[in-house]
Amino acid sequence: MQPLIVFVFSLILILILTARFRIHPFLGLLLTSVIAGLLAGEASDTIEAVTTGMGNVFSNFAIIIAAGSIIGIILHRTGGARLIAEDIIRISVKPLFGLNILGFIFSVPLMCCILAYVIFIPVAREIKVKQNLPKVLTASTLVFGTLASYNLVYPSPVIYSAAYELGIIQSDIMIPGIIIAFIVSFISYLYAVKFLSSGDKSSFINDIQKKDEHTDRKMTGRIPAYSPIIIPVAFIFTDVFTDLALFDIIGEPDMALLIGVIISFLFASWQFGLENARNWIEKAIKRSGVVILDMCGGGALGATLAMTGVGGEMGRLLTVMPLPAIVVPFLIAVAIQSVQGSRVVTMLVAPSIVIPLVPELGMPPEIVLFSMASGTFLISHFNDPFFWIYKDLAELETSEVLKSYTLGGALMGVTSLGLTGLAYLLFY
Repeated sequence: MQPLIVFVFSLILILILTARFRIHPFLGLLLTSVIAGLLAGEASDTIEAVTTGMGNVFSNFAIIIAAGSIIGIILHRTGGARLIAEDIIRISVKPLFGLNILGFIFSVPLMCCILAYVIFIPVAREIKVKQNLPKVLTASTLVFGTLASYNLVYPSPVIYSAAYELGIIQSDIMIPGIIIAFIVSFISYLYAVKFLSSGDKSSFINDIQKKDEHTDRKMTGRIPAYSPIIIPVAFIFTDVFTDLALFDIIGEPDMALLIGVIISFLFASWQFGLENARNWIEKAIKRSGVVILDMCGGGALGATLAMTGVGGEMGRLLTVMPLPAIVVPFLIAVAIQSVQGSRVVTMLVAPSIVIPLVPELGMPPEIVLFSMASGTFLISHFNDPFFWIYKDLAELETSEVLKSYTLGGALMGVTSLGLTGLAYLLFY
């Protein structure tokens, strides 16, 4: 069967399994991956692609998700997240916009939009509770901020390698990238406020507290609340911007977050008792296991679709179509992103297709870069690990994720492409 047909069939099947029949995403993704491989005539390589895709996702994200979940639940149960939310509400005229900016600022220094989301989702939860807002509104506001800067601002991994391959000087793209990303982030915030304000306002699972819990009687202080977040972030920042050997170890996101876990556990044990701290960690591990499985399912689907060759076929199809020059790099990136789900991988693969076309396109490399980067916002769906992290940590339905994450991302990508085109007309 033709790769493009397999791709479309896979998307429809996973949507039916998860949204219509409510089969657990992990099983739905795994089943779809196997069927896609068989339909593509790659039966002998299907299992290897599935296990490799799952393994890659697990090795990259398991520690981050588990550690972030532990920090998040401890912050919630000790009242630390509530304290941070109160501070944001107090200093920000619009707490939701403050949450959007929080994700925007930290995504690039952390070198991972997923990591920024995992760290700050407890704060989004508390703002949701205090402002009586829908889950999808607060979670999407945070997500949009992380995506805007991560996809467009140098030296994000999304931008870094492509800029190098195109021979672009960082000073030529850093300020334009920040400007475009900020406008995109603000537009996405307006989209969330306008179209995602009528979602479910029910409590999160972790908001249902027993009356005898310590959090009913006291709340932690600012040092225990902020240190599990600030210290790991500081270590990661230091590793990015210095060459100190020590931070090559403790500045790695996995290690930095594990240090955050230790800090949060020590404060929780000291203030609320060792037994409570152990129970919270156990619940966090169980919760993170569900998220990691969903992500691994997405990794399996992405690897299987990539095995079918659909990305290359989409790229070849787009290069021969009569399209405006600025749209070609954009659509090539969209095709690759929609097939395998990783923004970083998209910007590693897309330049190999686009660079030979640059002379024919007749555009400056900076415009080519931002056109491709704009395409990484689209089309993020079931094979994107962030799709499932966003869904599970925010406790959303699949339909809500498609409306917020997928459609919101599409809006961000089109907006980014429009701003790139405007910059091309005005300054080149």
